[in-house]
Amino acid sequence: MAAAAGGAGAAPALWSEVNRSGQNGDFGRALKSVNKLLQIDKDDVTALHCKVVCLIQNGSFKEALSVIHTHTKVLTSDSITFEKAYCEYRLNRIENSPEDHSSASQQTDKLKGLYRLERYDDCLAVRKETNLLQWLPAQSTWEKSGEDLGLQEATYELCYNAACALIGQGRLNEAMENLQKAEDLCRQSLSEDSDVTEEDIEAELAIIHGQMAYIMQLQGRTEDALQLYNQIIKLKPTDVGLIAVIANNIITINKDQNVFDSKKKVKLTNADGVEHKLSKKQLQAIEFNKALLAMYTNQADQCRKLSASLQSQNPEHLLPVLIQAAQLCREKQHAKAIELLQDFAEQSPADSAQIKLTMAQLKIAQGSVTKACIILRSIEELKHKPGMVSALVTMYSHEEDIDSAIEVFTQAIQWYQEYQPKSPVHLSLIREAANFKLKYGRKKEAISDLEELWKQNPKDIHTLAQLISAYSLVDPEKAKVLSKHLPSSDTMSLKVDVDALENSPGATYVRKKGGKLTGENQQKEQGQGDVKKKKRKKKGKLPKNYDPKVNPDPERWLPMRERSYYRGRKKGKKKDQIGKGTQGATTAGTSELDASKTASSPPTSPRPGSSTAMSSATTSNMIPPRHQKPAGAAATKKKQQQKKKKGGKGGW
Repeated sequence: MAAAAGGAGAAPALWSEVNRSGQNGDFGRALKSVNKLLQIDKDDVTALHCKVVCLIQNGSFKEALSVIHTHTKVLTSDSITFEKAYCEYRLNRIENSPEDHSSASQQTDKLKGLYRLERYDDCLAVRKETNLLQWLPAQSTWEKSGEDLGLQEATYELCYNAACALIGQGRLNEAMENLQKAEDLCRQSLSEDSDVTEEDIEAELAIIHGQMAYIMQLQGRTEDALQLYNQIIKLKPTDVGLIAVIANNIITINKDQNVFDSKKKVKLTNADGVEHKLSKKQLQAIEFNKALLAMYTNQADQCRKLSASLQSQNPEHLLPVLIQAAQLCREKQHAKAIELLQDFAEQSPADSAQIKLTMAQLKIAQGSVTKACIILRSIEELKHKPGMVSALVTMYSHEEDIDSAIEVFTQAIQWYQEYQPKSPVHLSLIREAANFKLKYGRKKEAISDLEELWKQNPKDIHTLAQLISAYSLVDPEKAKVLSKHLPSSDTMSLKVDVDALENSPGATYVRKKGGKLTGENQQKEQGQGDVKKKKRKKKGKLPKNYDPKVNPDPERWLPMRERSYYRGRKKGKKKDQIGKGTQGATTAGTSELDASKTASSPPTSPRPGSSTAMSSATTSNMIPPRHQKPAGAAATKKKQQQKKKKGGKGGW
């Protein structure tokens, strides 16, 4: 009893400590005092309620829910509905929080009376007006709801929430206006507090600027969005959820470029507490981008691991399968990629159209255009669409399969004839089919299409002319009958000002001086003046050895080797050349060595009684031919030496 009495006496002091800590914003210290109060009375409703609020203020949402679930007998659903819904929302359990929201709005006044701290009362008012309504714009953003939420825009928080709802509805310009209004309200509200610095204001505006950058990215203004994203990151905001979203959006802008920057940004998405700040779809998108980044950075094993994990977590989602197929294609395993897509198409018929489009693209990449056409024509919900018809006709034309291309036109026209007759798309397909058949000479097959077009518009002369041209090859009599519907030549004559046409900038004939003709020149144009002098043609030049009395060579236009009198160049040694000789030798002294040309050359046999002294003297003074120096050898040697000096080293 004494202990109980002592505890009861300490309770007022503990409540005062809780009140003082709450006013100072020290919720950790307030929580310690609340725990001491619960030691005195563990079923104190007010103390339990204050503990839940302190845990929420400290971001311990799981612990707050644990307290609520543990003391369900004391903390009834009516008294704690608001806090429970808010914890569910902050833990990304949005599907649970709306169930409690209706009762929370009714119990707000009752909950206010349970709080002993004035700051808690203010916090409750703000939570009611702001945070509890955030699930609505968030739901609108992801589910593309067009519902008018009717959110008030009295504060910058509510104005921000309304902008998020407009983004979900695709009304981007209106959303940007709301965000600009929220920015103005935020600056105005925070500037009234003298203790708030400009840095504090920029930190508070970070989430608004982040949403502005997101709108810019959706509008295709990626450079502006990227600049604003980087400005927010430089501020180093404390909201890890905001940083993770911005880092993810930068990665999506970079795509397969600037992967080094993307690898740095992806680390920001792994911060502690991100899972409590973002929705499931946001976390899912971040994981998808991680797998794509691993593929772009050639981390094949990491890409396969992440995509397989995503597929197991989201078995009905198409994107993990597409990432795996893309990775297989990068590894040149196209057959496995197509097999993977085929298996998933059988398991998920709702995504079969997208999967078949991907398979067709892979077939085209392999060069199998005809197989790709077969896959595309198997997509029942798309094969009659103008875009699909255009793609199939282009591909069949590339393969020179004109019959299959015409068959595609015929099937699409039949579908529109049955479901949307005489619609603009129907008539457009008929027109394109007729032009295609005429282009490839299928005039007989184009008659039915041309008749349908002319029936829809009898004043279309171009179609009538095409129809007459087609009938001229099949039924000339029918062509004559139809030709009566053509307008007469008088009605088709055009009143054209020839002078104005010639003086126009696009005329093929332009006068030299332009403008109007002067009096004298105008008379010459009309034939009243002098006749224009004709330019004299210059005579061709004659060859120098031209003789007018001699007939020219009839084979003069043929190359020399092809003429009948050409005998070719003579081959062999020169007459006066003796041996190869030394390099640079000349033939100047060869005649002196020819014994047949010298008159005083000795006979082949000496005559009896002749003097031997004369012959011996003559022979002794003669120098053998191989030891003679040819004339001009010295001059040649000097020239060779000069060449060596100019050109550098030489060699034989």
